[in-house]
Amino acid sequence: MESAEIRRRWLSFFEERGHTVVPSASLIADDPTLLLVNAGMVPFKPYFLGETKPPAPRATSVQKCVRTPDIEEVGKTTRHGTFFQMCGNFSFGDYFKEGAIKLAWELLTTPQDKGGYGLEPEKLWITVYLDDDEAETIWRDVIGVPAERIQRLGKKDNFWSMGVPGPCGPCSEINYDRGPEFGAEGGPAVNDERYVEIWNLVFMQYERGAGDGKEDFPILGDLPSKNIDTGLGLERLAMILQGVQNMYETDTLRVVMDKATELTGVRYGQAKDTDVSMRVVADHMRTSAMLIGDGVTPGNEGRGYVLRRIMRRAIRNMRLMGATGPVVKELIDVVIDTMGQQYPELITERKRIETVALAEEAAFLKALKGGTNILDTAVTETKAAGGTVLSGDKAFLLHDTWGFPIDLTLEMASEQGLSVDEAGFRRLMQEQRDRAKADAKAKKTGHADVSAYREIADTAGGTEFTGYATNQGEATVVGLLVNGVSSPAASEGDEVEVVLDRTPFYAEGGGQLADQGRIRLDTGAVIEVRDVQQPVPGVSVHKGSVQVGEVTVGASAYAAIDVKRRRAIARAHSATHLTHQALRDALGPTAAQAGSENSPGRFRFDFGSPNAVPGTVLTDVEQKINDVLSRELEVTAEIMSIDEAKKQGAIAEFGEKYGEQVRVVTIGDFSKELCGGTHVANTAHLGLVKLLGESSIGSGVRRVEALVGVDAYNFLAKEHTVVAQLQELVKGRPEELPEKIASMLGKLKDAEKEIEKFRAEKVLKAAAGLAENAQDIRGVALVVGQVPDGTGADDLRKLVLDVRGRIQGDRPAVVALFATANDRPLTVIATNEAARERGLKAGDLVRTAAKTLGGGGGGKPDVAQGGGQNPAAVPDAIAAVERLVVETV
Repeated sequence: MESAEIRRRWLSFFEERGHTVVPSASLIADDPTLLLVNAGMVPFKPYFLGETKPPAPRATSVQKCVRTPDIEEVGKTTRHGTFFQMCGNFSFGDYFKEGAIKLAWELLTTPQDKGGYGLEPEKLWITVYLDDDEAETIWRDVIGVPAERIQRLGKKDNFWSMGVPGPCGPCSEINYDRGPEFGAEGGPAVNDERYVEIWNLVFMQYERGAGDGKEDFPILGDLPSKNIDTGLGLERLAMILQGVQNMYETDTLRVVMDKATELTGVRYGQAKDTDVSMRVVADHMRTSAMLIGDGVTPGNEGRGYVLRRIMRRAIRNMRLMGATGPVVKELIDVVIDTMGQQYPELITERKRIETVALAEEAAFLKALKGGTNILDTAVTETKAAGGTVLSGDKAFLLHDTWGFPIDLTLEMASEQGLSVDEAGFRRLMQEQRDRAKADAKAKKTGHADVSAYREIADTAGGTEFTGYATNQGEATVVGLLVNGVSSPAASEGDEVEVVLDRTPFYAEGGGQLADQGRIRLDTGAVIEVRDVQQPVPGVSVHKGSVQVGEVTVGASAYAAIDVKRRRAIARAHSATHLTHQALRDALGPTAAQAGSENSPGRFRFDFGSPNAVPGTVLTDVEQKINDVLSRELEVTAEIMSIDEAKKQGAIAEFGEKYGEQVRVVTIGDFSKELCGGTHVANTAHLGLVKLLGESSIGSGVRRVEALVGVDAYNFLAKEHTVVAQLQELVKGRPEELPEKIASMLGKLKDAEKEIEKFRAEKVLKAAAGLAENAQDIRGVALVVGQVPDGTGADDLRKLVLDVRGRIQGDRPAVVALFATANDRPLTVIATNEAARERGLKAGDLVRTAAKTLGGGGGGKPDVAQGGGQNPAAVPDAIAAVERLVVETV
C-alpha cells in the first residue's frame, strides 16, 4: 500500500466517524519555543491548553513534521530521519479511552478490501501505563487482546506531558511484531527493534505541576474535561504494509535513492559508507523540498539555518558518492513527483521550490571552494602552533559563514591529521540558537511568563479589535502586568503591560508594526503605549509606561492611537501589496513573499528570486505601482472562508497560520491577498511610492526597500538638490550627467592603470640585481631581503617569481622577499624544482617566517605567502629563513 493511500484511508476513516478533517499546518511553527512543527499535536496545542476553543469536538489530521536534534545521526542508522508524517485523531471532551482504543483497533485490523490496513491481530502487542487498569481491561475484555500480549511500562515510556505544567496522562502504545528475524521474542518491553511501535494513544486526564525531566513532576489532579491525542507514524506503517526492512526502503524515500543511483552509479546496499550517504540524500532532499514548499528559505539562523544545513549535507554526500555537477534539480523533482500525490501544493509551487534549491546548491558549490581555502589556512596555523585540535570557533566560522556542515569540517581536518573541538563548536551553535529563540520569545512576551497572559484570557476572554472601524474608543482594563508579573495596580513611572477588553490598537503581526498612542483612565491616569503584541492568541498586550496617576484592573479607560502614525503605516502596508503583485507580474510566481515590515512612511519587502532584479525591471515595477495609484482604485476588506479565498485567487503568505475564516484585502482589479493588517481606503491616498533598490538577504531571497507618500517626496526633493549640485560641478544638463561622469571616471581609471604600470616596472627592475646578488648556501642560490615599504602582495609575488626565473634552472634556488604594506608585514617565498628535491619547500619556509612575524601563512611547495602583525620583526624573519635553509641543506 502506497503512502498516499495510507494517508487517504486514515482521513476517510475518521471523517466517516464524525471527525473534522484538519489540513496539515505549515512546518513553520506558530510558537516562539519551536522553530518547526515537530509533532502531530502541535497545531492542536492551543486547544489542549485551553487558549482557544477547538473547531469541533472531534478532529483528525495528517501533519507534516520535522525533527532536527540529531541531524548528524541521519543516515548512520535506518531509524533516524528529519521529516515524517504523523497521523492523528483527537477528542476534545468527547470520547475517551474506550472510544480511542476501539477506533484504533478497527482501522488497523479491518481488511484492506474493506477500507482498513489489514494488519494481523495476532501480531499486535499492547503496552499500557503501570497503574492504568482501565486501559488494560478495555484491551483485554472489550477488544479481546490476550493478556500475555499486554505489557505495563513506567512513566518514562507510557506517560505523556508537554514538559511544562498543564495537561498530561497515561499512554497506550500499539506495537507490531515483525518476526524472529528481527530479534528475540518477549514483546516491546524486551525488544523494540522487533516489536515496532506504530500508534500511541494518549489519554489526557490529569493536570501536572512543575518539574524536571519526563518523570519528576507532581500530578495535581484530574482535568475538568478529558481529551484524546493519538499519533500514528505514517512511515512506520508504510514500512510494515510495504514489507520492507526500514523507512528508507518505503516508496517516498526509495525513489530518491534510485535517482541518486542514476546520478552517481552507486547502488544502495553496495557498501556501508555509500549506504549512509544514500540515506542522508534521501531524507534531507525530501525534507528540503517540504521546507521550501512551506516558505522556508536557506539562511544562517533559525529554520533557514536548518534548511541550509541539511541541503548542504545532502549535496556533500552526493559528491562523496562521485557526483561532480549539479544534482539538486533532479533530486528535488523526484521528491515533488512523489510527495505531490499527498501535498498537491508541491506541484503547484514546483518552479519556486526548484529556484530556491538550485540557488542554494550554486551558493554551496562556490562556498565549498572558498571555505576549503579558509580551512587549509586554519589547519596550517594550528599545526604551526604545535596544535592537534582545530578550535571550535574556527569550525563555527566555517559553518556559520561558509555553510560547512560540521561533519565536513571533521572529515577534512582528519585528512590533515587534526581533530576538531566539537564541544566548543556545539557550545557556540547552542548559544546562537538560544539567542534566536530568546529574541523571538522576548519580542512577544517581554520576558513575562506566558501563563500570566493565559490566565487573563481564561478570566476575561480575548481582546476585541476595533481598529478597522475606529481609531479610539472606550474600554476596560482586564489585565495588568508590572515587570512581567500580574498586579492589581501600577503607579506613575511603572513599566506596564495592559490588557483591555477591546482596543483600537493594532498588535504587531503580518509584517505590520504595532500602533502607538495613549490610554486614559477615568481616574485621570495616563499610559503611553509604545508597542502592542499578542503573546497568546487573541490577547492584545499594550506595553508602555504610566505617565500620570494610578492604573488599576477593572478601571474604565479610553484608548486612542496615534492617527498620523497609523495612516503612514497603512500607506506602507497597501504599498507592500502593490509591490508584491507588481513583482509577481514581472518575475513570475516564484517572487513569493518571504517577509515584510511596514513602518511609518516606508516598507521593506522580501521575496524569492535566485538572481538580482535588473534595474530596468525594478524601474518598470515602480512605474506600474505608481500607475495603479493614479487609477484611484478602491481598497476593500472582506471576511470569507479559506476555501473561498483560494477560489478567488487570493495570495497567502508562506508560514502564516490561517483559520477557517480569513480576511481578504482587495485593491481594485490589481491585487488580492489574505491579510489582517490596516490599509488605506483608496490607492490615491498613497500619493507616491519610490523604490530605493533591492539587495540579497540570503540565498534565493531578495529585499526591496521603499518610501511612501511624504517620505518618498522628501527623498526625491533631496535627489533633485544633488542633481542640481552635480550639474554645477560638471557644467551639464541633467540628461548629460551619466555620460560626463562616466567619462571622468574612465579618465581616472586610465590614470590609475598608468600609475600601476609605472610602479610594477619599478619593482621588477630590481629583479635582475637581486638574482645577481644571490647567496650561495652549499650550492643553493638564496635570495632573501626586504623590498621598499608599500609594495603590495601582488607586486611582491610577481617580483619573487621573476627573480626565481632569472636563476639557472638546474641550480637549486630559494627566493624569499619581505615587504610592509599598511603597517603589516608580508612575505612571498618561491623555490624551484631543484631546491624542492633537496627538501626546501616554500610552504615550510613561509610558516617559519610568518610565525616570526606574529602571523600565519601557507601555500604550495613551489610558492607560498604569509603575513603577520609585527613589521619590526622582518629582520628576524629573514634570519629565520636563512637558518632553515642552512639546516635543511
